[in-house]
Amino acid sequence: MGKNKLEDLQKKIDYTFFDINHLKTALRHSSFVNEQPSADIEDNERYEFLGDAVLNLIISHILMDRYPDLSEGDLSRTRSYLVNENQLAGLARDIQLGEFIELGKGEKQTKGRKKKSILADAFEALTAAVYLDGGFDRTSRMIVQLFNPLLDKVDMPEQYRDYKSRLQEMVQTKFKSIPVYTVVEETGPDHDKTFKVELSVGKTQTRGTGKSKKSAEQAAAKKALDLLESE
Repeated sequence: MGKNKLEDLQKKIDYTFFDINHLKTALRHSSFVNEQPSADIEDNERYEFLGDAVLNLIISHILMDRYPDLSEGDLSRTRSYLVNENQLAGLARDIQLGEFIELGKGEKQTKGRKKKSILADAFEALTAAVYLDGGFDRTSRMIVQLFNPLLDKVDMPEQYRDYKSRLQEMVQTKFKSIPVYTVVEETGPDHDKTFKVELSVGKTQTRGTGKSKKSAEQAAAKKALDLLESE
């Protein structure tokens, strides 16, 4: 694969490899290797194995940070929603990963570059390649950037959504008003911000922290609910 093409992919993931061989291995499907028995090259299956573990670990970290009150079961279900073949293949399409995968003739003829399984496996292998080349923190940064659209969709699990709606119903009846949420602090780099939100309702004030404005609001709403329900 040409150097310029690999540079295009590195731009898409905002990561430049120190050892480009990691990237080449991640993009090498077994069908390609099988057609070249004399070549001393490795397919991406071992990288796929490692990438699966790294992805699950990083997504687990992200979810625990974003949802400090979420139960183990809900964390597991949310992670399963994020890390599965459909989602990973979609993320692979977003960065046009299929264009860079080296396939055998048979897979090329059957449109292997568009197959969900091949795309998802290559995304896992790419994750492993970045991890082996740049370490955990740099891989985590890439994953946060690529997963942000998906993370935004699950930014309010059902029980979090209930905190805000339950609080609003309570205060509309009790105070004839609605809660006011104000962002009072933002810290951290753009790709990994932490938000602090202040909630005011009647004489009650609470603060919540989260990796998004929505999750910070939910944390503040939960604290307000706990206070008001104990009165």
